Amino acid sequence: MKYLAVLGRQPEISIAELEALGLECIQIPSSGRVRPAHRHGRTALSLALPRSEMPAEDILNSHLINRLGGTLKLAVEIPGQPLDYLRNLPEGKITLGVSDYSDRASRKSATMEALKFKKILVRHGRSVRVVENKDATLSTATSLHNGLSGKNPKKVELIKTDKGWYRVIGVQDIDAYARRDQARPARDAKVGMLPPKLAQILINLCGPLPDGARILDPFCGTGVVLQEALLMGYRAYGTDISERMVEYSEKNLRWLIGETEEDPFSVSQGDATSFTWTQPIDAVACEGYLGRPMSQIPPEIKLKTEKQECGGIMLGFLKNLFGQIKSGTPVVVAMPAWLREDGHYSRLEILDEIEELGYNVNNKSREGLIYAREGQIVARDIIILRKN
Repeated sequence: MKYLAVLGRQPEISIAELEALGLECIQIPSSGRVRPAHRHGRTALSLALPRSEMPAEDILNSHLINRLGGTLKLAVEIPGQPLDYLRNLPEGKITLGVSDYSDRASRKSATMEALKFKKILVRHGRSVRVVENKDATLSTATSLHNGLSGKNPKKVELIKTDKGWYRVIGVQDIDAYARRDQARPARDAKVGMLPPKLAQILINLCGPLPDGARILDPFCGTGVVLQEALLMGYRAYGTDISERMVEYSEKNLRWLIGETEEDPFSVSQGDATSFTWTQPIDAVACEGYLGRPMSQIPPEIKLKTEKQECGGIMLGFLKNLFGQIKSGTPVVVAMPAWLREDGHYSRLEILDEIEELGYNVNNKSREGLIYAREGQIVARDIIILRKN
């Protein structure tokens, strides 16, 4: 059986996240190269699943879709003709949406496919509501808010590719992200807002971890990485140089989990360049020091100063961390990168020094692993490390 993932706006990061969890990503349509196929601003990839005792559909739907920051939808191939699948749905009104990722995809082609299915089904006595397409592919919000998430067998989203048809079995719950981001009691826009999706990605890039693994965030801020770690079933351990941020993290995590007999988290004040963390540390996932907030592209002299300060802090942190973690421990860090006049980002040039400390840099080329909104001045450059 074949599976498909619809990736977010930065597919390279999404692919890295999936592959870190053991999922092989293959181009749709297949051309022998492992590269994404872009369709109308989105990317569809076929997936090869790791071996597991759990049924593959359960892995994709219940286990992965709720924890993947970079994947919008997951789908499974329909054997045979899609119309046969639709005809065999349980009795009652059908809600149908169609997304077209084929080479000739357009809003018109997706709409025509949906109306064609509706016309035939109506002839056979079925009641059908078609979800209107504003593009060749239905947005995540449209799929979610029309119930096309795979939970109700009579509410179906079909995905068309050049290689066949798929039905959606999971949709990213963007409303849940918004709730736990905006409803947190302690927030501070001045220190930057780490998106929960990115926090999930940073944790997932550590690779498969056992349930209850202890995740360290040495720059925990208001606790977004710690929050997502708890929601994934891990234990969370955070430190921050700011006493106020430690208080914010504790308040947010208590709000998230309520009162418990034994807390699955701990937060302490400490400077990441000198602090001694308690054990165990199973993985490290964090957004490092990003420097000063900027509203315009910095001149070269200011950029040089920022790089020296940020680079010094990050190297000091990694040097301090090295002696406190075991060999093979994954360390995923979002470091700063600054927008330049040519539209590219200038990164910290410290990878050689990081390797000299004793880390293996898994993504030294780092192509595509800059997380940024369009026009964002200070972006996040994701570095994937592992202690030698």
